Amino acid sequence: MNGLDVTTSFATTLVDEWVRDGVTVAIVAPGSRNTPLTLALMRQERMRVDVVLDERSAGFRALGVGLATGRPAIVCCTSGTAAANLHPAVVEAHHARVPLIVCTADRPAELQDVGAGQTIDQTRLFGAAVRWFHDPGPPDAAGEGPDANSRWRSLACRAVACASGPPAGPVHLNVPFREPLVPTGEPLLEATGRSGGEPWVHTSMSRREPAAADVTRLATLVRNHPRGLVVAGWGAAADPAVVDRFARAAGWPVVADPLSQLRAGAQAISTYEGLLRIAGFERGYEPQLVVRLGAPVTSKIANTWLGRIPTILVDPDDVWLDPQRGTCERVRADADAVLDALASALGAEDAPPAGTDARWLDDWLEVERSARRAIDEVVAGDVACEARIARDVAAGVPAGGTLVVASSLPVRALEWCMAPRSDVRVLANRGANGIDGFVSTVAGIATDSARPVVALCGDLCFLHDSNGLLGHLPPATYVVIDNEGGGIFGYLPQTDLPEFEELFATPQGVDLVAVARSHGVAAERVGIGALAELVTRGGAQARVLVVDVDRRAARDQHSRMWAAVAAAVAGT
Repeated sequence: MNGLDVTTSFATTLVDEWVRDGVTVAIVAPGSRNTPLTLALMRQERMRVDVVLDERSAGFRALGVGLATGRPAIVCCTSGTAAANLHPAVVEAHHARVPLIVCTADRPAELQDVGAGQTIDQTRLFGAAVRWFHDPGPPDAAGEGPDANSRWRSLACRAVACASGPPAGPVHLNVPFREPLVPTGEPLLEATGRSGGEPWVHTSMSRREPAAADVTRLATLVRNHPRGLVVAGWGAAADPAVVDRFARAAGWPVVADPLSQLRAGAQAISTYEGLLRIAGFERGYEPQLVVRLGAPVTSKIANTWLGRIPTILVDPDDVWLDPQRGTCERVRADADAVLDALASALGAEDAPPAGTDARWLDDWLEVERSARRAIDEVVAGDVACEARIARDVAAGVPAGGTLVVASSLPVRALEWCMAPRSDVRVLANRGANGIDGFVSTVAGIATDSARPVVALCGDLCFLHDSNGLLGHLPPATYVVIDNEGGGIFGYLPQTDLPEFEELFATPQGVDLVAVARSHGVAAERVGIGALAELVTRGGAQARVLVVDVDRRAARDQHSRMWAAVAAAVAGT
Protein backbone atom coordinates (compact mmCIF):
# COMPACT_ATOMS: atom_id res chain seq x y z
CA MET A 1 0.00 0.00 0.00
CA ASN A 2 3.01 2.24 -0.44
CA GLY A 3 2.31 5.43 -2.34
CA LEU A 4 -1.37 5.51 -1.33
CA ASP A 5 -3.24 7.98 0.90
CA VAL A 6 -4.46 5.33 3.33
CA THR A 7 -6.01 7.70 5.87
CA THR A 8 -8.23 9.37 3.27
CA SER A 9 -9.02 5.97 1.74
CA PHE A 10 -10.15 4.63 5.12
CA ALA A 11 -12.42 7.58 5.88
CA THR A 12 -13.90 7.67 2.37
CA THR A 13 -14.64 3.94 2.43
CA LEU A 14 -16.41 4.13 5.81
CA VAL A 15 -18.64 6.97 4.64
CA ASP A 16 -19.44 5.28 1.33
CA GLU A 17 -20.50 2.15 3.17
CA TRP A 18 -22.63 4.10 5.63
CA VAL A 19 -24.71 5.71 2.90
CA ARG A 20 -25.17 2.27 1.33
CA ASP A 21 -26.61 1.24 4.71
CA GLY A 22 -29.07 4.14 4.68
CA VAL A 23 -27.16 6.44 7.04
CA THR A 24 -27.42 9.82 5.34
CA VAL A 25 -27.16 12.45 8.14
CA ALA A 26 -24.00 13.46 9.98
CA ILE A 27 -23.45 16.11 12.64
CA VAL A 28 -19.90 17.41 12.72
CA ALA A 29 -18.30 19.33 15.57
CA PRO A 30 -15.29 21.23 14.16
CA GLY A 31 -11.81 20.11 15.13
CA SER A 32 -8.42 19.18 13.73
CA ARG A 33 -7.89 15.52 14.60
CA ASN A 34 -11.21 14.48 13.02
CA THR A 35 -10.33 16.18 9.71
CA PRO A 36 -10.06 12.96 7.64
CA LEU A 37 -13.55 11.82 8.60
CA THR A 38 -15.23 15.23 8.44
CA LEU A 39 -13.83 15.83 4.95
CA ALA A 40 -15.07 12.42 3.81
CA LEU A 41 -18.52 13.18 5.20
CA MET A 42 -18.67 16.64 3.60
CA ARG A 43 -17.52 15.34 0.22
CA GLN A 44 -20.06 12.49 0.08
CA GLU A 45 -22.91 13.96 -1.97
CA ARG A 46 -25.50 11.57 -0.51
CA MET A 47 -24.67 12.61 3.06
CA ARG A 48 -26.34 15.64 4.68
CA VAL A 49 -23.84 17.29 7.04
CA ASP A 50 -24.68 19.90 9.67
CA VAL A 51 -21.84 21.65 11.48
CA VAL A 52 -22.53 22.29 15.18
CA LEU A 53 -20.02 24.18 17.32
CA ASP A 54 -20.81 22.64 20.72
CA GLU A 55 -20.15 18.90 21.01
CA ARG A 56 -22.90 18.37 23.59
CA SER A 57 -25.39 20.03 21.25
CA ALA A 58 -24.01 18.03 18.32
CA GLY A 59 -24.61 14.78 20.17
CA PHE A 60 -28.21 15.62 20.96
CA ARG A 61 -28.89 16.82 17.42
CA ALA A 62 -27.70 13.48 16.09
CA LEU A 63 -29.82 11.76 18.71
CA GLY A 64 -32.85 13.73 17.51
CA VAL A 65 -32.34 12.42 13.98
CA GLY A 66 -32.35 8.84 15.28
CA LEU A 67 -35.37 9.50 17.48
CA ALA A 68 -37.36 10.84 14.53
CA THR A 69 -36.31 8.37 11.83
CA GLY A 70 -35.28 5.17 13.58
CA ARG A 71 -32.03 5.30 11.63
CA PRO A 72 -28.69 6.25 13.20
CA ALA A 73 -27.05 9.56 12.46
CA ILE A 74 -23.30 10.04 12.79
CA VAL A 75 -21.84 12.52 15.24
CA CYS A 76 -18.15 13.22 14.70
CA CYS A 77 -15.80 15.20 16.92
CA THR A 78 -12.13 15.68 17.71
CA SER A 79 -10.24 14.22 20.67
CA GLY A 80 -10.03 15.13 24.36
CA THR A 81 -12.85 16.83 26.25
CA ALA A 82 -14.69 17.24 22.95
CA ALA A 83 -15.37 13.50 23.08
CA ALA A 84 -16.37 13.66 26.76
CA ASN A 85 -19.03 16.25 25.95
CA LEU A 86 -20.91 13.65 23.92
CA HIS A 87 -21.56 11.57 27.03
CA PRO A 88 -25.01 13.00 27.94
CA ALA A 89 -26.39 12.23 24.48
CA VAL A 90 -24.86 8.75 24.57
CA VAL A 91 -26.50 8.05 27.93
CA GLU A 92 -29.89 9.23 26.64
CA ALA A 93 -29.56 7.16 23.46
CA HIS A 94 -28.67 4.11 25.55
CA HIS A 95 -31.64 4.33 27.89
CA ALA A 96 -34.11 5.52 25.25
CA ARG A 97 -32.96 2.92 22.71
CA VAL A 98 -32.20 5.48 20.01
CA PRO A 99 -29.73 4.52 17.25
CA LEU A 100 -26.59 6.67 17.17
CA ILE A 101 -23.07 6.29 15.75
CA VAL A 102 -20.48 8.25 17.73
CA CYS A 103 -17.12 8.78 16.01
CA THR A 104 -14.44 10.29 18.21
CA ALA A 105 -11.07 11.08 16.66
CA ASP A 106 -8.04 10.27 18.81
CA ARG A 107 -4.27 10.59 18.97
CA PRO A 108 -2.30 7.47 18.01
CA ALA A 109 -0.55 5.32 20.63
CA GLU A 110 2.77 7.17 20.45
CA LEU A 111 1.06 10.37 21.66
CA GLN A 112 -0.76 8.74 24.59
CA ASP A 113 0.48 9.20 28.17
CA VAL A 114 3.25 11.63 27.19
CA GLY A 115 1.49 14.94 27.79
CA ALA A 116 0.36 15.55 24.22
CA GLY A 117 -2.30 18.23 24.02
CA GLN A 118 -5.98 17.40 23.75
CA THR A 119 -5.27 13.78 24.61
CA ILE A 120 -7.19 11.72 27.15
CA ASP A 121 -7.92 8.01 27.51
CA GLN A 122 -10.88 7.50 25.17
CA THR A 123 -10.93 3.72 25.33
CA ARG A 124 -14.44 2.70 26.34
CA LEU A 125 -15.05 6.32 27.28
CA PHE A 126 -18.80 5.78 27.57
CA GLY A 127 -18.59 2.55 29.55
CA ALA A 128 -21.56 0.19 29.35
CA ALA A 129 -23.78 2.81 27.71
CA VAL A 130 -22.90 1.68 24.17
CA ARG A 131 -24.01 -1.33 22.17
CA TRP A 132 -20.51 -1.76 20.74
CA PHE A 133 -17.12 -0.08 21.13
CA HIS A 134 -14.31 -0.46 18.63
CA ASP A 135 -10.93 1.14 18.03
CA PRO A 136 -9.54 0.03 14.66
CA GLY A 137 -6.16 1.71 15.22
CA PRO A 138 -4.63 4.30 12.90
CA PRO A 139 -4.98 3.53 9.22
CA ASP A 140 -1.51 3.53 7.69
CA ALA A 141 0.45 1.82 4.99
CA ALA A 142 2.31 -0.46 7.40
CA GLY A 143 -0.81 -1.89 9.02
CA GLU A 144 -3.16 -2.29 6.06
CA GLY A 145 -3.13 -5.08 3.52
CA PRO A 146 -5.03 -6.15 0.43
CA ASP A 147 -8.13 -7.00 2.51
CA ALA A 148 -8.45 -3.45 3.89
CA ASN A 149 -11.50 -2.70 1.75
CA SER A 150 -13.52 -5.61 3.13
CA ARG A 151 -12.44 -4.94 6.72
CA TRP A 152 -13.32 -1.26 6.54
CA ARG A 153 -16.69 -1.90 4.91
CA SER A 154 -17.53 -4.66 7.36
CA LEU A 155 -16.65 -2.27 10.22
CA ALA A 156 -19.05 0.36 8.86
CA CYS A 157 -21.87 -2.18 8.46
CA ARG A 158 -21.36 -3.58 11.93
CA ALA A 159 -21.60 -0.10 13.44
CA VAL A 160 -24.97 0.44 11.74
CA ALA A 161 -26.27 -3.01 12.68
CA CYS A 162 -25.29 -2.66 16.35
CA ALA A 163 -26.76 0.85 16.56
CA SER A 164 -30.00 -0.31 14.92
CA GLY A 165 -30.44 -3.17 17.39
CA PRO A 166 -32.37 -4.79 18.80
CA PRO A 167 -32.17 -3.03 21.09
CA ALA A 168 -31.21 0.15 19.26
CA GLY A 169 -28.68 2.44 20.91
CA PRO A 170 -25.32 4.17 20.59
CA VAL A 171 -22.16 2.72 19.04
CA HIS A 172 -18.75 4.25 19.74
CA LEU A 173 -15.99 4.17 17.14
CA ASN A 174 -12.78 5.67 18.49
CA VAL A 175 -10.54 6.37 15.51
CA PRO A 176 -6.90 7.42 16.00
CA PHE A 177 -5.45 9.39 13.09
CA ARG A 178 -1.79 10.12 12.43
CA GLU A 179 -0.68 13.20 10.59
CA PRO A 180 -0.98 14.28 7.85
CA LEU A 181 -4.68 14.80 8.57
CA VAL A 182 -5.49 16.37 5.21
CA PRO A 183 -5.41 14.53 1.86
CA THR A 184 -1.85 14.10 0.61
CA GLY A 185 -2.70 14.08 -3.08
CA GLU A 186 -1.47 10.50 -3.41
CA PRO A 187 -3.81 7.93 -5.02
CA LEU A 188 -6.57 6.39 -2.93
CA LEU A 189 -6.97 2.68 -2.32
CA GLU A 190 -9.32 1.14 -4.88
CA ALA A 191 -12.10 0.36 -2.41
CA THR A 192 -15.13 -0.78 -4.35
CA GLY A 193 -18.38 -1.77 -2.68
CA ARG A 194 -21.02 -4.31 -3.62
CA SER A 195 -22.64 -3.89 -7.01
CA GLY A 196 -25.86 -1.92 -7.27
CA GLY A 197 -25.01 0.25 -4.27
CA GLU A 198 -25.75 -2.60 -1.87
CA PRO A 199 -24.21 -2.65 1.61
CA TRP A 200 -21.29 -4.98 2.26
CA VAL A 201 -23.26 -6.86 4.93
CA HIS A 202 -27.06 -7.04 5.10
CA THR A 203 -28.52 -7.49 8.59
CA SER A 204 -32.13 -8.65 8.71
CA MET A 205 -34.65 -7.18 11.16
CA SER A 206 -37.06 -10.04 11.80
CA ARG A 207 -40.33 -9.69 13.69
CA ARG A 208 -40.22 -11.32 17.09
CA GLU A 209 -43.28 -13.57 17.47
CA PRO A 210 -44.66 -14.90 20.76
CA ALA A 211 -44.70 -18.66 21.32
CA ALA A 212 -48.07 -20.32 20.70
CA ALA A 213 -48.14 -21.74 24.23
CA ASP A 214 -47.56 -18.25 25.67
CA VAL A 215 -50.44 -16.83 23.63
CA THR A 216 -52.80 -19.55 24.88
CA ARG A 217 -51.81 -19.01 28.49
CA LEU A 218 -51.98 -15.21 28.29
CA ALA A 219 -55.39 -15.31 26.57
CA THR A 220 -56.68 -17.41 29.45
CA LEU A 221 -55.34 -14.84 31.92
CA VAL A 222 -57.14 -12.05 30.07
CA ARG A 223 -60.41 -14.00 29.98
CA ASN A 224 -60.18 -14.71 33.70
CA HIS A 225 -59.57 -11.04 34.53
CA PRO A 226 -62.31 -9.01 32.81
CA ARG A 227 -61.45 -5.89 34.83
CA GLY A 228 -58.16 -5.20 33.09
CA LEU A 229 -56.21 -2.30 31.63
CA VAL A 230 -53.85 -1.80 28.73
CA VAL A 231 -51.20 0.67 29.96
CA ALA A 232 -48.91 2.30 27.41
CA GLY A 233 -45.81 4.39 28.09
CA TRP A 234 -42.98 5.68 25.93
CA GLY A 235 -41.43 3.02 23.73
CA ALA A 236 -44.73 1.12 23.41
CA ALA A 237 -43.89 0.53 19.73
CA ALA A 238 -47.36 -0.69 18.83
CA ASP A 239 -49.80 0.02 16.01
CA PRO A 240 -52.82 1.90 17.42
CA ALA A 241 -55.17 -0.21 15.29
CA VAL A 242 -53.75 -3.44 16.73
CA VAL A 243 -53.96 -2.12 20.30
CA ASP A 244 -57.55 -1.02 19.68
CA ARG A 245 -58.43 -4.47 18.31
CA PHE A 246 -57.07 -6.20 21.41
CA ALA A 247 -58.69 -3.69 23.79
CA ARG A 248 -62.09 -4.17 22.16
CA ALA A 249 -61.74 -7.95 22.25
CA ALA A 250 -60.80 -7.85 25.93
CA GLY A 251 -63.28 -5.14 26.89
CA TRP A 252 -60.47 -3.11 28.49
CA PRO A 253 -59.69 0.61 28.47
CA VAL A 254 -56.29 1.90 27.30
CA VAL A 255 -54.47 4.15 29.79
CA ALA A 256 -52.09 5.94 27.43
CA ASP A 257 -49.26 8.36 28.11
CA PRO A 258 -48.98 10.81 25.16
CA LEU A 259 -45.46 9.51 24.52
CA SER A 260 -46.82 6.03 23.74
CA GLN A 261 -48.40 7.26 20.47
CA LEU A 262 -51.52 5.39 21.67
CA ARG A 263 -53.54 8.23 23.17
CA ALA A 264 -56.08 7.75 20.41
CA GLY A 265 -59.07 5.56 19.65
CA ALA A 266 -62.45 5.10 21.31
CA GLN A 267 -61.07 3.31 24.38
CA ALA A 268 -58.23 5.68 25.28
CA ILE A 269 -58.18 7.12 28.81
CA SER A 270 -56.33 10.45 28.96
CA THR A 271 -57.46 11.93 32.29
CA TYR A 272 -56.11 9.27 34.65
CA GLU A 273 -53.93 11.75 36.58
CA GLY A 274 -56.98 13.75 37.65
CA LEU A 275 -59.11 10.66 38.27
CA LEU A 276 -56.54 9.07 40.56
CA ARG A 277 -56.39 12.24 42.65
CA ILE A 278 -60.02 11.65 43.68
CA ALA A 279 -60.22 10.10 47.13
CA GLY A 280 -61.37 6.50 46.87
CA PHE A 281 -61.40 6.39 43.06
CA GLU A 282 -58.66 3.79 42.84
CA ARG A 283 -60.66 1.32 44.94
CA GLY A 284 -63.68 1.33 42.66
CA TYR A 285 -61.65 1.22 39.46
CA GLU A 286 -58.78 -1.03 40.46
CA PRO A 287 -57.95 -3.52 37.70
CA GLN A 288 -57.31 -7.20 38.24
CA LEU A 289 -54.62 -7.38 35.57
CA VAL A 290 -52.53 -4.98 33.50
CA VAL A 291 -50.91 -5.50 30.11
CA ARG A 292 -48.22 -2.84 29.81
CA LEU A 293 -46.57 -1.80 26.57
CA GLY A 294 -43.23 0.00 26.90
CA ALA A 295 -42.08 1.99 29.91
CA PRO A 296 -44.29 3.07 32.81
CA VAL A 297 -46.39 6.19 32.25
CA THR A 298 -44.99 9.51 33.46
CA SER A 299 -47.49 9.97 36.30
CA LYS A 300 -46.12 9.09 39.74
CA ILE A 301 -49.58 8.64 41.24
CA ALA A 302 -50.59 6.28 38.44
CA ASN A 303 -47.42 4.22 38.70
CA THR A 304 -47.78 3.87 42.47
CA TRP A 305 -51.34 2.64 41.98
CA LEU A 306 -50.50 0.29 39.11
CA GLY A 307 -47.48 -1.08 40.98
CA ARG A 308 -49.88 -3.09 43.15
CA ILE A 309 -51.50 -4.80 40.16
CA PRO A 310 -50.13 -7.99 38.53
CA THR A 311 -48.64 -6.79 35.25
CA ILE A 312 -47.73 -8.50 31.99
CA LEU A 313 -44.91 -6.46 30.43
CA VAL A 314 -44.52 -6.70 26.66
CA ASP A 315 -41.06 -5.59 25.52
CA PRO A 316 -39.29 -7.10 22.51
CA ASP A 317 -35.95 -5.64 23.59
CA ASP A 318 -35.94 -7.53 26.89
CA VAL A 319 -35.29 -4.45 29.03
CA TRP A 320 -36.27 -4.71 32.70
CA LEU A 321 -38.79 -1.83 32.85
CA ASP A 322 -40.18 -2.54 36.30
CA PRO A 323 -39.40 0.21 38.86
CA GLN A 324 -42.53 -0.62 40.91
CA ARG A 325 -41.75 -4.39 40.93
CA GLY A 326 -45.32 -5.17 39.88
CA THR A 327 -44.47 -7.25 36.82
CA CYS A 328 -45.48 -10.89 37.08
CA GLU A 329 -44.58 -11.84 33.52
CA ARG A 330 -42.34 -10.47 30.79
CA VAL A 331 -43.10 -11.20 27.13
CA ARG A 332 -40.08 -10.81 24.85
CA ALA A 333 -41.88 -10.29 21.57
CA ASP A 334 -43.15 -7.45 19.40
CA ALA A 335 -46.22 -5.77 20.88
CA ASP A 336 -48.16 -5.95 17.61
CA ALA A 337 -47.49 -9.67 17.28
CA VAL A 338 -48.54 -10.35 20.89
CA LEU A 339 -51.70 -8.25 20.84
CA ASP A 340 -52.78 -9.43 17.41
CA ALA A 341 -52.44 -13.05 18.48
CA LEU A 342 -54.28 -12.41 21.76
CA ALA A 343 -57.13 -10.62 20.00
CA SER A 344 -57.58 -13.60 17.69
CA ALA A 345 -57.46 -16.02 20.62
CA LEU A 346 -60.08 -14.03 22.55
CA GLY A 347 -62.58 -14.36 19.72
CA ALA A 348 -65.20 -12.03 18.30
CA GLU A 349 -64.57 -8.38 19.11
CA ASP A 350 -68.28 -7.52 19.27
CA ALA A 351 -69.03 -10.19 21.89
CA PRO A 352 -69.45 -9.18 25.57
CA PRO A 353 -66.20 -9.45 27.52
CA ALA A 354 -65.69 -12.50 29.67
CA GLY A 355 -66.90 -12.46 33.25
CA THR A 356 -69.76 -10.69 34.95
CA ASP A 357 -68.58 -7.06 35.11
CA ALA A 358 -69.81 -5.94 31.71
CA ARG A 359 -69.84 -2.23 32.71
CA TRP A 360 -66.09 -2.07 33.38
CA LEU A 361 -65.24 -0.38 30.09
CA ASP A 362 -68.38 1.78 30.01
CA ASP A 363 -67.69 3.12 33.50
CA TRP A 364 -64.13 4.09 32.57
CA LEU A 365 -65.28 5.86 29.40
CA GLU A 366 -67.99 7.72 31.29
CA VAL A 367 -65.58 9.13 33.89
CA GLU A 368 -63.12 9.96 31.11
CA ARG A 369 -65.74 12.11 29.38
CA SER A 370 -66.71 13.85 32.62
CA ALA A 371 -63.10 14.53 33.60
CA ARG A 372 -62.22 15.83 30.13
CA ARG A 373 -65.08 18.31 30.20
CA ALA A 374 -64.07 19.50 33.67
CA ILE A 375 -60.44 20.01 32.69
CA ASP A 376 -61.33 21.94 29.56
CA GLU A 377 -63.79 24.19 31.40
CA VAL A 378 -61.29 25.16 34.11
CA VAL A 379 -58.22 25.75 31.93
CA ALA A 380 -60.23 27.72 29.38
CA GLY A 381 -59.89 30.78 31.64
CA ASP A 382 -57.36 33.56 31.29
CA VAL A 383 -54.77 32.07 33.67
CA ALA A 384 -51.63 31.00 31.80
CA CYS A 385 -50.85 27.74 33.59
CA GLU A 386 -48.71 24.86 32.34
CA ALA A 387 -51.79 22.65 31.91
CA ARG A 388 -53.47 25.16 29.60
CA ILE A 389 -50.30 25.71 27.60
CA ALA A 390 -49.71 21.97 27.14
CA ARG A 391 -53.33 21.36 26.14
CA ASP A 392 -53.38 24.20 23.61
CA VAL A 393 -49.99 23.36 22.11
CA ALA A 394 -50.98 19.70 21.68
CA ALA A 395 -54.25 20.74 20.06
CA GLY A 396 -52.55 23.29 17.82
CA VAL A 397 -49.95 21.02 16.22
CA PRO A 398 -51.02 20.59 12.58
CA ALA A 399 -52.21 17.15 11.53
CA GLY A 400 -49.27 14.92 10.69
CA GLY A 401 -46.89 17.03 12.75
CA THR A 402 -44.59 16.14 15.62
CA LEU A 403 -44.75 17.50 19.16
CA VAL A 404 -41.51 17.29 21.15
CA VAL A 405 -41.93 17.79 24.88
CA ALA A 406 -39.24 18.41 27.49
CA SER A 407 -38.86 16.56 30.77
CA SER A 408 -39.80 18.06 34.14
CA LEU A 409 -43.13 19.92 34.31
CA PRO A 410 -43.96 20.19 30.55
CA VAL A 411 -44.15 16.43 30.00
CA ARG A 412 -46.34 16.08 33.10
CA ALA A 413 -48.65 18.91 32.06
CA LEU A 414 -49.01 17.25 28.67
CA GLU A 415 -49.89 13.97 30.35
CA TRP A 416 -52.48 15.75 32.49
CA CYS A 417 -54.26 17.58 29.72
CA MET A 418 -53.56 16.38 26.18
CA ALA A 419 -56.77 15.18 24.59
CA PRO A 420 -56.60 12.01 22.47
CA ARG A 421 -55.30 12.57 18.94
CA SER A 422 -54.38 10.02 16.30
CA ASP A 423 -52.68 12.39 13.86
CA VAL A 424 -49.78 13.77 15.93
CA ARG A 425 -46.55 12.07 16.98
CA VAL A 426 -45.24 12.93 20.46
CA LEU A 427 -41.52 12.54 21.18
CA ALA A 428 -39.30 13.26 24.19
CA ASN A 429 -35.96 12.46 25.79
CA ARG A 430 -37.38 10.08 28.38
CA GLY A 431 -34.56 7.54 28.48
CA ALA A 432 -32.73 9.35 31.27
CA ASN A 433 -35.42 12.04 31.74
CA GLY A 434 -32.96 14.95 31.62
CA ILE A 435 -33.69 18.50 30.46
CA ASP A 436 -30.29 18.88 28.78
CA GLY A 437 -29.87 18.93 25.03
CA PHE A 438 -33.53 19.68 24.31
CA VAL A 439 -33.11 22.50 21.78
CA SER A 440 -30.60 20.39 19.85
CA THR A 441 -32.76 17.26 19.98
CA VAL A 442 -35.63 19.22 18.44
CA ALA A 443 -33.33 20.50 15.70
CA GLY A 444 -32.30 16.92 14.94
CA ILE A 445 -35.93 15.79 14.80
CA ALA A 446 -36.74 18.65 12.42
CA THR A 447 -33.82 17.83 10.10
CA ASP A 448 -35.25 17.18 6.64
CA SER A 449 -38.74 16.87 8.15
CA ALA A 450 -41.52 17.55 5.67
CA ARG A 451 -44.01 17.91 8.53
CA PRO A 452 -44.34 20.66 11.16
CA VAL A 453 -42.32 20.24 14.36
CA VAL A 454 -43.43 21.94 17.57
CA ALA A 455 -41.47 21.84 20.83
CA LEU A 456 -42.66 22.53 24.38
CA CYS A 457 -40.17 23.21 27.19
CA GLY A 458 -39.52 25.24 30.31
CA ASP A 459 -37.28 28.26 30.71
CA LEU A 460 -34.44 26.43 32.47
CA CYS A 461 -34.49 23.66 29.86
CA PHE A 462 -34.30 26.27 27.09
CA LEU A 463 -31.39 28.08 28.76
CA HIS A 464 -29.57 24.81 29.49
CA ASP A 465 -29.15 24.21 25.75
CA SER A 466 -29.04 27.75 24.40
CA ASN A 467 -25.92 26.72 22.46
CA GLY A 468 -28.27 24.57 20.42
CA LEU A 469 -29.51 27.79 18.81
CA LEU A 470 -26.11 28.36 17.19
CA GLY A 471 -25.72 27.84 13.47
CA HIS A 472 -28.42 26.75 11.05
CA LEU A 473 -31.67 25.62 12.66
CA PRO A 474 -34.27 23.76 10.62
CA PRO A 475 -37.86 25.09 10.83
CA ALA A 476 -39.48 24.37 14.21
CA THR A 477 -41.64 26.23 16.69
CA TYR A 478 -40.24 26.32 20.24
CA VAL A 479 -42.87 27.14 22.88
CA VAL A 480 -41.10 28.12 26.12
CA ILE A 481 -42.96 28.23 29.42
CA ASP A 482 -41.35 31.05 31.40
CA ASN A 483 -42.42 30.30 34.98
CA GLU A 484 -39.39 31.93 36.57
CA GLY A 485 -37.33 28.82 37.11
CA GLY A 486 -37.94 25.26 38.22
CA GLY A 487 -41.71 25.30 38.34
CA ILE A 488 -41.97 21.58 38.96
CA PHE A 489 -40.52 21.93 42.45
CA GLY A 490 -43.62 23.86 43.47
CA TYR A 491 -45.47 20.54 43.27
CA LEU A 492 -42.87 18.63 45.31
CA PRO A 493 -42.09 18.56 49.04
CA GLN A 494 -39.17 20.96 48.52
CA THR A 495 -41.67 23.81 48.11
CA ASP A 496 -41.96 24.19 51.90
CA LEU A 497 -38.22 24.56 52.53
CA PRO A 498 -36.91 28.04 53.44
CA GLU A 499 -34.23 27.65 50.74
CA PHE A 500 -36.84 26.88 48.05
CA GLU A 501 -36.36 29.93 45.84
CA GLU A 502 -32.57 29.87 45.90
CA LEU A 503 -31.95 26.11 45.55
CA PHE A 504 -34.96 24.77 43.66
CA ALA A 505 -37.01 27.46 41.93
CA THR A 506 -33.76 29.14 40.80
CA PRO A 507 -35.33 32.13 39.02
CA GLN A 508 -32.90 33.38 36.38
CA GLY A 509 -34.34 36.74 35.39
CA VAL A 510 -33.17 36.20 31.81
CA ASP A 511 -35.01 37.72 28.84
CA LEU A 512 -35.59 34.58 26.79
CA VAL A 513 -36.76 36.51 23.76
CA ALA A 514 -33.48 38.44 23.76
CA VAL A 515 -31.51 35.19 24.14
CA ALA A 516 -33.16 33.73 21.06
CA ARG A 517 -32.80 36.89 19.01
CA SER A 518 -29.12 37.19 19.93
CA HIS A 519 -28.66 33.85 18.15
CA GLY A 520 -30.50 35.11 15.08
CA VAL A 521 -33.71 33.21 15.87
CA ALA A 522 -37.08 34.95 15.59
CA ALA A 523 -38.77 35.24 18.98
CA GLU A 524 -41.72 36.93 20.65
CA ARG A 525 -43.61 36.91 23.93
CA VAL A 526 -47.22 35.77 23.43
CA GLY A 527 -50.41 35.67 25.45
CA ILE A 528 -52.17 32.44 26.30
CA GLY A 529 -55.19 33.29 24.16
CA ALA A 530 -53.17 33.53 20.95
CA LEU A 531 -50.90 30.52 21.50
CA ALA A 532 -52.85 27.72 19.80
CA GLU A 533 -53.40 29.74 16.63
CA LEU A 534 -49.73 30.72 16.43
CA VAL A 535 -48.69 27.08 16.83
CA THR A 536 -51.08 25.97 14.09
CA ARG A 537 -49.93 28.71 11.74
CA GLY A 538 -46.30 27.53 11.93
CA GLY A 539 -43.55 29.14 9.92
CA ALA A 540 -40.80 28.56 7.39
CA GLN A 541 -38.04 29.30 9.91
CA ALA A 542 -37.19 28.35 13.46
CA ARG A 543 -38.96 30.59 15.97
CA VAL A 544 -39.44 30.89 19.72
CA LEU A 545 -42.74 31.72 21.45
CA VAL A 546 -42.35 32.63 25.13
CA VAL A 547 -45.39 32.39 27.42
CA ASP A 548 -45.18 34.00 30.87
CA VAL A 549 -46.55 31.96 33.78
CA ASP A 550 -46.96 33.05 37.39
CA ARG A 551 -45.98 29.95 39.38
CA ARG A 552 -48.34 30.62 42.27
CA ALA A 553 -51.33 31.43 40.09
CA ALA A 554 -50.63 28.32 38.01
CA ARG A 555 -50.57 26.09 41.08
CA ASP A 556 -53.92 27.50 42.18
CA GLN A 557 -55.37 26.92 38.73
CA HIS A 558 -54.18 23.33 38.72
CA SER A 559 -55.77 22.79 42.14
CA ARG A 560 -59.07 24.12 40.80
CA MET A 561 -58.73 21.75 37.85
CA TRP A 562 -58.33 18.68 40.06
CA ALA A 563 -61.24 19.80 42.25
CA ALA A 564 -63.43 20.20 39.17
CA VAL A 565 -62.56 16.69 38.01
CA ALA A 566 -63.56 15.27 41.40
CA ALA A 567 -66.85 17.18 41.36
CA ALA A 568 -67.66 16.12 37.82
CA VAL A 569 -67.01 12.44 38.50
CA ALA A 570 -69.04 12.59 41.73
CA GLY A 571 -71.98 13.79 39.66
CA THR A 572 -71.85 10.94 37.15
